[in-house]
Amino acid sequence: MNRPGVLIADDHILIAEALRALLEPDFQVLDLVHDGKKLLSRAVELKPEIVILDLGMPLLNGIDAGQQLKKMLPRTKFVVVTMNEDPDVASVALHNWASGYLLKKSAGTELKLALDSILRGRTYVTPSIAQPLMDEFIRNPKPIKNKELTPRQREVLQLLAEGRSMKEAAAILDVAVRTIAFHKYKIMEEFGLKSNAELVRFALSERLVAEDPRFS
Repeated sequence: MNRPGVLIADDHILIAEALRALLEPDFQVLDLVHDGKKLLSRAVELKPEIVILDLGMPLLNGIDAGQQLKKMLPRTKFVVVTMNEDPDVASVALHNWASGYLLKKSAGTELKLALDSILRGRTYVTPSIAQPLMDEFIRNPKPIKNKELTPRQREVLQLLAEGRSMKEAAAILDVAVRTIAFHKYKIMEEFGLKSNAELVRFALSERLVAEDPRFS
């Protein structure tokens, strides 16, 4: 019987290596990647049955990477393994593209059980966040935003909030510097941002970057 193919995405190399060691007896680990852009390219190339991904990755965060990949690889199962216990974040991931949501403090045996359940067509949420997720959904549903960032704006905002220059962001996204400048100032105009510091705080509020923009 062929082992299911798994792609692991986490910017902490030790964690990625630990996940590979844990899963290799039962799964074929196809590759380890350490940023969201690399995840996109390798997932499309390898077409794994399962992608295990962190949310706080540089260049492209896990929420946006998962959203994009689910459209390109509808049969692939996406499983979040993260330190983020925010039920709002879990809700967005599970509603849009994720089949599982676990925490990095979860036991290795739980991850294996989760993957087995997900491969059988179920959704898995780690017990420590399942009840807060349900409580948040019942008691405090969020209103629809009047304004939302476009996918390109989200990419530009994340890169700038990580401390990259407009020139660096342009090279990463393969666009002209003036395109980055256009998106930056469009974001600032639309959302009433007056400085780079406010831009970073806005990226934090949109969960595009972790509390430390360098994801350290």
